[in-house]
Amino acid sequence: MRKRGCLGCSFPLIIGIGIILVVLTILGFISGSIGRSIFGDIGPSWLRVPNPEPQLPPGVIFHIGGFGVTNTMLTAWISILLIIGLSFFAFRRPKMVPSGLQAVMEYVFGSLLDFCQSVAGEKNGRRFFPVVSTIFIFVLVNAWISLLPFYGDAILRHINGSEVPVFRGANTDLNLTLALALFSFICIEFYGIKDLGLAGYLSKFIRVRQIKQGIVQLFKGKVKSALGTLFFGAIDFIVGLLETLSEFIRIVSFSFRLFGNMLAGEILLLVTAFLIPMVFAIPFYGLEFLFSFVQALIFGGLTLVFMTVAVSGHGEDH
Repeated sequence: MRKRGCLGCSFPLIIGIGIILVVLTILGFISGSIGRSIFGDIGPSWLRVPNPEPQLPPGVIFHIGGFGVTNTMLTAWISILLIIGLSFFAFRRPKMVPSGLQAVMEYVFGSLLDFCQSVAGEKNGRRFFPVVSTIFIFVLVNAWISLLPFYGDAILRHINGSEVPVFRGANTDLNLTLALALFSFICIEFYGIKDLGLAGYLSKFIRVRQIKQGIVQLFKGKVKSALGTLFFGAIDFIVGLLETLSEFIRIVSFSFRLFGNMLAGEILLLVTAFLIPMVFAIPFYGLEFLFSFVQALIFGGLTLVFMTVAVSGHGEDH
């Protein structure tokens, strides 16, 4: 006899889960900020969420010697330990036919390698893979563990008369996003100089070849052609200055893009949980889960694209 239901679950179980979700939604609405403003304090106290107080700078939670450890720094350390632990347990006894955690990790790294090769080609894709995969996984793990229930204002510590969250998303710290942007910038310049040489790479930014040709033509008495060459040489020189400026602007855009998006997501989750706790906030957690993946992919993908452009000779189209 064919079992009826949805996704292998019986209809009574589905109806029961639905009733529980509806009850929690109603209780959350009554206990939240909106419900309290309408009905007063009639909801259960355990569902009430304190007023969100998002803070821009990270909070120092303890000191090691004279070094202050912030809550975002603690999250970054946890992310590093988690990545190392997963890699260790996945590949400590590798199998020819992977299964379990090894299969998952190989799928992740294989997908990232295919992505790098599809953008930069097979040779450069393999060279850039360690940098891109490190950035992508570190940003993603930082974002995903910050969605755990004990992050945000769930665990507070009283320091100097103020309450500081013990755990906070590392990507909401401008110091960390700036460090990632600088790491990306250094890798881009390193590969560009390594492949093209210092003089060849700088020729992308210091464009004086046409100006030199125009001066030579001017001394030879070819005034008309010299003026045309100098005019286009001046334009090419200005383009080189803009290219130089854009290289350094990437540091700002990389750091503030990730910082702004992650901070906005943190504030969104705090506000939704404050307005209507419990079930209402779940869809926003799902969106933030997906959005974190997109932000990690953008950061790693842009680094990959810029490294690919950096190793291309002046005037090449890739």
